[in-house]
Amino acid sequence: MPEIETHQRDSELFSPPSDVRGMTELDRTAFKKTVTIPVLKVRKEIVNKLMRSLKRAALQRPGIKRVIEDPEDEESRLIMLDPYKMFTDDSFEKGELSILKQLNVNPQISKYNLELTYENFKSEEILKAVLPEGQDVTSGFSRVGHIAHLNLRDHQLPYKHLIGQVMIDKNPGITSAVNKINNIDNTYRNFQMEVLSGEENMMTKVRENNYTYEFDFSKVYWNPRLSTEHSRITELLKPGDVLFDVFAGVGPFAIPVAKKNCTVFANDLNPESHKWLLHNCKLNKVDQKVKVFNLDGKDFLQGPVREELMQQLGPLSKERKHSVHIVMNLPAKAIEFLSAFKSLLDGQPCGSELFPIVHCYSFSKDANPAKDVQQRAGTVLGISLEACSSVHLVRNVAPNKEMLCITFRIPAAILYKNQTLNGDNHEDPPIKRQRTDKDF
Repeated sequence: MPEIETHQRDSELFSPPSDVRGMTELDRTAFKKTVTIPVLKVRKEIVNKLMRSLKRAALQRPGIKRVIEDPEDEESRLIMLDPYKMFTDDSFEKGELSILKQLNVNPQISKYNLELTYENFKSEEILKAVLPEGQDVTSGFSRVGHIAHLNLRDHQLPYKHLIGQVMIDKNPGITSAVNKINNIDNTYRNFQMEVLSGEENMMTKVRENNYTYEFDFSKVYWNPRLSTEHSRITELLKPGDVLFDVFAGVGPFAIPVAKKNCTVFANDLNPESHKWLLHNCKLNKVDQKVKVFNLDGKDFLQGPVREELMQQLGPLSKERKHSVHIVMNLPAKAIEFLSAFKSLLDGQPCGSELFPIVHCYSFSKDANPAKDVQQRAGTVLGISLEACSSVHLVRNVAPNKEMLCITFRIPAAILYKNQTLNGDNHEDPPIKRQRTDKDF
């Protein structure tokens, strides 16, 4: 039988009833359906031995038992068979028939009426049956502790409460489903959300890279898809290094770096993020290693960061061996904040290998996102970064929209007052180019 036909028949047989189409309020009882399945009758004492040899022929369907009691004979069991492989007694392969003969099993196939219920269908199957035909039924979400965070599209909104309940039903541990209802464009970088189903409680606890974070998800920014990036930056720092985290959130960069015995200065303008950053530093026992601030990013750079850099790059700086890193994870606007580095420091520059390394995040919809980010960052600083920076693809945010991180060492001509963009700039050692996840 052609493969495409098998797939179509499979989807029809194991799809929810057609009359659930258009349902907006979840009625689990409406998903009952009876299908006819081929079965093989065997003695109960040989079931385990036989199942190892019938892997190909047996039904493989989540939530459905492959072996059931025979309603007509308590000494026998019925083995559910795949209805798309097992049509008649002749459907058994030679090896399977040989085992059946050895165990004295009659290869005759019988029919069994199997009742499917809501519990037997996967979330994707339920949504595909309910939403209009041909419409996107993506049921992916970000998990934040007990919360499923969805980004529903316009055509899914009439079904939003049903979708939320299905997500809770089909994902153990999820007790609340929420939908983002605006973009992250406000001052505090959180977003408005609507509880679709389940608990109203947005207080949650998550584990990421062996660290624990607690926060109110409705009032702070948290993205579980950034865990790999948090680890990547953490691995760049060595014990004794200094990290300035300009937009620290609840601590996913600051806390792991502090655990490496680095000195961390962590800042966030959002009072709620500041509160939970302090809480999480204590929770992870790094509160003695992290200095926490509640300032605008520019004020943080031109205040605490400037003061610390004046000491770090002062007369004794040549004796130190640790590096200084500045993380700026505010992709929508971070590049604009690079202007704060212009003429930030007084005095004479020390060796350029001691200058801070910046990791600045940005979004790009450009056909060449790496070059786009380099050019935009360079324009703000007034220099070319193409030869002395690296760009790392963090993730694909949406179709034709990438999140990237540009890394570079700040040149003396930018960092110090009364410096010119000639001799000092080209002497700065370039950042070793990191391998990107994608060939730009």
